[in-house]
Amino acid sequence: MSRIRILPENLANQIAAGEVVERPASVVKELLENAIDAGATQVGIQVEGDGTRLIRVIDDGSGMDQDDVLLCLERHATSKITSLAELGAIRSLGFRGEAVPSIASVSLVRITSRPATQELGTQVDLRFGKVLKVHEMGGSPGTSFEVADLFGNVPARKKFLKSTRTELAHIEEVVKNYALARPALGVSFSVDGREVLRLPSRLDTPRSRAERILGKGGGALVEVERQALDETEPGVWGYLLPPDAPAAGRLRIFVNGRAIHDRLVTHAVSEGLQNYLMKGRGVGGVIFLDLPLASVDVNVHPTKQEVRFHKPSSVHQAVVAAVQGAMADHQRALKKEIFQVPVFGQDRGQAQAKASSAKVYAPVSALPAPAAQEPLPLFATAGAAAPSVLQPASEKNLFSEGDCAAEKPQPPATSGEERAPCLGGLRYLGQVLDTYLLCATENGLLAVDQHAAHERLLFETLKRQFASKKIARQTLLFPTVMECSLEELQILKQYAEEIRALGVEIEDFGGSSQVVKAVPAVLGRSSVEEVMAGIFARFGEPGSGRGGVRAEEVLSDMACKAAIKAGQRLTATEAEALLDEMQRAEVFSHCPHGRPVAKSFTSDEIKKWFYRG
Repeated sequence: MSRIRILPENLANQIAAGEVVERPASVVKELLENAIDAGATQVGIQVEGDGTRLIRVIDDGSGMDQDDVLLCLERHATSKITSLAELGAIRSLGFRGEAVPSIASVSLVRITSRPATQELGTQVDLRFGKVLKVHEMGGSPGTSFEVADLFGNVPARKKFLKSTRTELAHIEEVVKNYALARPALGVSFSVDGREVLRLPSRLDTPRSRAERILGKGGGALVEVERQALDETEPGVWGYLLPPDAPAAGRLRIFVNGRAIHDRLVTHAVSEGLQNYLMKGRGVGGVIFLDLPLASVDVNVHPTKQEVRFHKPSSVHQAVVAAVQGAMADHQRALKKEIFQVPVFGQDRGQAQAKASSAKVYAPVSALPAPAAQEPLPLFATAGAAAPSVLQPASEKNLFSEGDCAAEKPQPPATSGEERAPCLGGLRYLGQVLDTYLLCATENGLLAVDQHAAHERLLFETLKRQFASKKIARQTLLFPTVMECSLEELQILKQYAEEIRALGVEIEDFGGSSQVVKAVPAVLGRSSVEEVMAGIFARFGEPGSGRGGVRAEEVLSDMACKAAIKAGQRLTATEAEALLDEMQRAEVFSHCPHGRPVAKSFTSDEIKKWFYRG
C-alpha cells in the first residue's frame, strides 16, 4: 500500500495559510492588495479586538459576479496572470490565488461583491473553508470582505500572537504602507469603532501623503529624487526624515509600488547618510524604486514581502547616489535658511557684498601646513603663529561677550589670503558655556556647537586631501619603532595604500618590528602610539573590508582630535571666522559622527517660552 497520499483540500489550505496568514496584519495586507488590484479609489478597514475577532475591508473596486466570487475560493484561481511569460513581469500586487482560500480555511468569512454593471450582487458565507450559503443581494459596487474568529480552528496559531497593541501596530503599519504607495487612494482605518486614520482620495500629493504619515520629525522632509540613467538602473525617489529628527523613524521601501523588506536597500540608504547619522540611530522615511518589471523577481517569498533584483549592485549604487544627492540639496537649503545666501549656483558675490564694509580679519590659524597643501579650515598657511583658538580657557564664564567693539581688530596678516567674514543673515552675539556660539538670525536665534562645526569642516577638507593623496605629513625627528601583532601586520599589508594616503609613513624594520617615520600633520601633537592605535582599531573592525570606508572613519577621528574643543574660549574674531567657514562649506550641518552642528529657535518658539504666543 502506498505511503504517499494527496492531502485533503482543507488541510492543504490550512498548510498554505501557515505561510500566507502569519497574523491579522497578513489578512489586512492580502485584502488591501486585492482591493488595489481591483482599481479601488476608496478603501475602509475596520478592526475589532486584535484583529482575530473581526477584520472588515470594504472597497469601491470593480467587484465580482457570482461565478468569480465562487472561483476566488479555489486555490490558484486568479485574474492577475494567465501565462508563464506574465510571471516574469508581474504588474499586480497579487498573482498566486492563494490568499482568499488560505484565509477562509482558518476563519469565518463573508464576501459581498457587486460589479457596477449589475443590479444585484452576491454574498457568500464560509465557515473554516466550507461554503454555507450563497445568495443574491443588493449593495454598493465593489467588494466587502469580512473575516471573523481568525484562527478559531487552529488555537495553537492564536496562542503565538503578541499583545493586542502589537498586533494592531502591525495592522496600522500595513495600512500606512499602502496609503504611502497609493497617494490617490482614499483610506479610512478604525479600531473598535474609533477612527485611527483617514486620508482623502485624489487630494494628496506623494509629499503631502508622506508628511501626513511620517510627520516632519522636527524638520522638513528631505526629498530624494534620481532619474534612471538607463534601462538597467532604477529610478529612486522618496522622502527621508532629517538625520537629527527627535525620534528615529522606520524606513519603508517600495519596489514598483509593492511594500517590501530589503536589507540591500536599507544598507544603501544608511551608506548614503554616512557621516550624517549618529551611531545606532535608524533611518526614517520612505524610498520608492521604479524598475523594469522583468528586472525584479517578486515570486521569492510566501507573503511577497521580499524581492530579488536582477542587478543588485546597480540598485545599491543608485540608492546611495540618490540619498547623497538629496543630502547635498538639503545642505544648500539649510544654508539658505540659516545664512540667507543663494542656493543653486547664484553669484556668491551678492552674499559677500554684505561684508564689503566690515573689518578685515586675518584668517584664524592653528597648526602650520605646507604651502603646497590645501590649508585646513581656520588653519593658516605655513609660518603663521598658532593663536588662542587652540589654547584652553583659564576662566569659563557662563557667557562670553561677543561685541567686537570690546577688542581691537587684528591687523591684516603679512602672509596668507585676507578675507572678511561673511555671515549672511547671522549676527554673532557671543559664546555660551565656552562651547556654543550664539547668533541672532532674521527670525530668531541660532546656537552652534563650535567643536562639531569645526570637526565637520576639518573632515571635509581631509577627505578631499585623502582623495588626492595630499594629506600633510609631519616627519618625525626621531622615528618610532613599534612591535606589531600578526593581526596588525596583516592590516598594514592589506591596507598599505590607504594608510599611506592618510599621511602615515611606515616601513618594515625586520620581524614584527615596524618603524614609523611620519604621521599626519593634523595629529602632530598626538603620540605615535596613539595615532597607530586608532588606525589599527578602525581598519581591524569587523564588517566591510573596503579600505575607503575604513579610511573615512580614521579621517573622522583625526578631525575630532584636531578640532576646537568644547569649553575652549574663542574671541569674536575666531568665532566669526568659524561661522564664515561654515557658510562657505558645502557640508556643515552634522559632525562626521552624526551630531547636529546647529540648532535654530524661531521667534514663535521664543515667544512661547514666555507665553507671548
